[in-house]
Formats: sequence, C-alpha cells, structure tokens
Amino acid sequence: MRWFGKVVGGAIGLYTGGVVGLALGVLLGNAFDRVQGGQAERFVRGARRGVLQTVFFQATFRVMGKLAKADGRISESEIEVARHIMSRMGLDETQRLEAMRLFNEGKTPEYDIMPMLDELHEVIGRRTSLAQIFLEIQLQTAYADGELSASEQRVIQLICKALGINKLQFELINQRIRAQMQFARSGGATRARGPSLEQAYKVLGVESSASEADLKKAYRRLMNQHHPDKLVAKGLPEEMMSIAKEKTQEIQEAYELIKRERKTG
Repeated sequence: MRWFGKVVGGAIGLYTGGVVGLALGVLLGNAFDRVQGGQAERFVRGARRGVLQTVFFQATFRVMGKLAKADGRISESEIEVARHIMSRMGLDETQRLEAMRLFNEGKTPEYDIMPMLDELHEVIGRRTSLAQIFLEIQLQTAYADGELSASEQRVIQLICKALGINKLQFELINQRIRAQMQFARSGGATRARGPSLEQAYKVLGVESSASEADLKKAYRRLMNQHHPDKLVAKGLPEEMMSIAKEKTQEIQEAYELIKRERKTG
C-alpha cells in the first residue's frame, strides 16, 4: 500500500493542475506514503512485540510448572521461587491467577512443553539474549531445591535444544546462575576471601586470574545483556523488568566485591 498516496496525489494533481499538478501531487503523495508507512511499520513492530511478550509470559510459567514437577513432586522451595518471580513482576490479581493457571497446566503429566517452546523460539527469532534470560529463569526454578535432578536436566536439555542454546552457552549460563543464587543467598557483601569471592568471579564468568581489562569486559558484556530497558525493547514482558534489574544488581555487586578485594589485597 506504499503506492496509494502517490496514485491518489497524482490523480488529484493531474485533475487540478495538469502535468505540473501531477508532479506536485505525486511528491505530496509520496510524503503521505512515507508517513503512513512509518506508522504502519511501528504498528506492526508493536503488535509483534505484544505477541512475543504474551508468548514469553505463557512459556515462562508453563515450563516452570513442568520443571517443578519433573522429579515427581513440587517442593516448597520451588513454589517459593515461582511466588518470588510473580512478586518481583508486580502482577495484579488477574495476572497472578493467570500465571498460576499456566503453572498448574504445565505441571500436569500430559502437558507437552515442546509446542510452547517451538512457538517461543519462533517469536524470539535471533534475539539470543531473550532465549538466555528465559533459560536463566527456568534454571532458578530447577536449582530451588539445591541441585538439578536427572528429570530436571532432561527438561533443561529440551529448552536448550528448542531455543538453539548450544552446550558451551549452557555451561556458561548454568555456572553463572548457580553462582548468582549462592551469591545472593550469602548477601553479596562478605569480605572474606572464601566462597563469596569465588562465587563473584563465577557470576561474571571469569577466572580469579583474569586481568582488569578482561574483568571489566566481562562485566560490561553481562550488564549489556541484562539491561532491563534493552530487554523490554526486544520483547521481554514489562512485568519482568524487575527480574532483569535484580540480575544486573547481582552482577554489579559481584563486580564491586572483586574490585574491593583486589584493591585491599
């Protein structure tokens, strides 16, 4: 429909001003098409983002339910993680009930998560940061009761396969999530050179021998990947912005701890 303005403008111009009017009409019509085309493109982008946000929300809680029930029972820790995520999202009563409905649907034995994951992969496209955030949220659920069971590992493998996350990417994300959860539980502020400092390096995905330049590079990369505004712009549901903020805070706390220890050490 980008030709519509040119045709109408040209016809009106020809009728009112002959050949000169035709030329002016086409120019005005072209300008109209550019404006209308821009509005249409913005509308389409907005609609696509809306679809992505809806699918991401549905997949998050359905797959979370499947993971929680994967080992045959749902622990109180897993329920608490689901509640925590809902709380951090600031869901209203209607949204919270919908999230619980999706969670309960996902935990039923007959529910197959693959169609949902395939749909998520389709709407995510090449937005790898969204795929990784989705995996991170699911790993938080899986690690709620301590370790990954064999059945939980199988569900995680299905997620990685569906979303195009390779083994190396998974190992890096998995290591970082385990460290982030341990770091968050410890408060992130312990000055001892024991587990907290070791966890801080794992949060950033670097060795303790990393140079200052490599440390800063890893920190900036993770902050960029988890930047709430950038993730929402890519299609992360706005309700999940607080979760992204929480992750950036943990990354920042780990980085600050390492800097303090290096300065005093």
